[in-house]
Amino acid sequence: MFRRIGDPAAATVTIEIEGTLVKARPGDSVTAALLASGLDFCRHTPVSGTPRGPYCMMGVCFDCLVTIDGVGNRQGCLVPVAEGMKITLQKGKREIGQ
Repeated sequence: MFRRIGDPAAATVTIEIEGTLVKARPGDSVTAALLASGLDFCRHTPVSGTPRGPYCMMGVCFDCLVTIDGVGNRQGCLVPVAEGMKITLQKGKREIGQ
């Protein structure tokens, strides 16, 4: 579904996705890094628990919500990756105060 183009030896940053260390390219969005790592969904819906994948990749649809460094409901397509970033898939709704 998703394949990188360009130089495979390009510079990388290390991020953590669901407890696994993953290499990502500087400038990638969190959602692009998730897709490049092989994950095809970012969150589970609050009502049915259905997995949802990124749709628009430009901040309009909210299907790419993830938890980044402990902060939930972040649109992964709008946040660039940074060294040491910790990303977890969002499961259901975010609790108030988190």
